[in-house]
Amino acid sequence: MGRLTALVLGSAAGGAFPQWNCRCPVCQLAWAGDGRVRPRTQTSVAVSGGAGPDGAVRWTLLNAAPDLGQQIRATPALHPRTGAAANHLRGSPIDAVLLTGAEIDQIAGLVHVRENTPFTLYATPESHAAVAGNAMFGAMTAMTRRAIVPGDTIELAGGVTASLFTVPGKAPLYLEGDDPRIGVESADTVGVDMQRDGARLVFVPGAAAINDAMRDRFARADVLLFDGTLFTDDEMLRAGTGAKTGRRMGHMPVGGDDGTLQSLAGLTAATRSHCRRIFIHINNTNPMLIDGSPERARVEAAGWEVAYDGMEIVL
Repeated sequence: MGRLTALVLGSAAGGAFPQWNCRCPVCQLAWAGDGRVRPRTQTSVAVSGGAGPDGAVRWTLLNAAPDLGQQIRATPALHPRTGAAANHLRGSPIDAVLLTGAEIDQIAGLVHVRENTPFTLYATPESHAAVAGNAMFGAMTAMTRRAIVPGDTIELAGGVTASLFTVPGKAPLYLEGDDPRIGVESADTVGVDMQRDGARLVFVPGAAAINDAMRDRFARADVLLFDGTLFTDDEMLRAGTGAKTGRRMGHMPVGGDDGTLQSLAGLTAATRSHCRRIFIHINNTNPMLIDGSPERARVEAAGWEVAYDGMEIVL
């Protein structure tokens, strides 16, 4: 019998780590080869429930990061398999891609899976519209598009079920317009709740806030992969790398008043003691990327982990 398995293909926020044009204090450590930090590609996760009736293991990708081609090459489980084409030279264990939004770092990687091997793209109607609005993706004739309304449950390969749920967020940056509506719940920003044989994984790479419905859902999860973009709300302002706060970008901070550590403090102890809580989608300026840093120590003392590329989670 298969088990719910998640492979962290990438764990960084947009721009990856170190970011190609950045020499902030954390990136400088990476450029210098400091052993306390490790490079990370942009966030994407592969999930499987094990072999199907035909004995093949198929995977669903959560978001398609711009680094997806590199991530596939680094992950043997995603390497090509014998295909159904007449020459049997092409095929992939990637069965589907499921989007939590249509930000550039969530959809740009679709161009890496365009070479005529079929897969299904699952997304909300809003995210499908954003993808369809870019004529480049019209060339992906082997991609089947299937819309999901938050709350509906779908069946994925390997006996995995998944549902989407809205979280406070915002529209993609390139679609913000004059009214970004920060923190509003809509199908522009969703989380994924995946289950197999009672095992449950929740994936929320972006959230501007945590509400009661989210807390209740997290309390019933075995593993939570949650937005760890910035440690402090004004982190990029202080570092001189940006002009927006984390919340303005649709990401609540890890620390500080009403940050994630405070908002979810005591959640595990009060509900499921075996729940793993893991930060993902971590910005290059975030000092919790540094092993042994005070910020990393605070995170670990609170019972959280920091995701890294190649991390394997088996439920």
